[in-house]
Amino acid sequence: MEWLTRTYVRVREYHERLSPGQTMAEYGLILAAVAVIVYAGYLTLGGDINNLLNTVDADL
Repeated sequence: MEWLTRTYVRVREYHERLSPGQTMAEYGLILAAVAVIVYAGYLTLGGDINNLLNTVDADL
């Protein structure tokens, strides 16, 4: 039983050491996905926003 407890503790500690790197990679992938979505939105709506701002500027 003692061997099982030591093995469990070793596996758990090993997993905890791997977690920060895995979490950083996941955050990097999420950030990349958000950047792609923002860029696609900019390409899609960029002209409309520019026209709207020019209209507001002209009215002022």
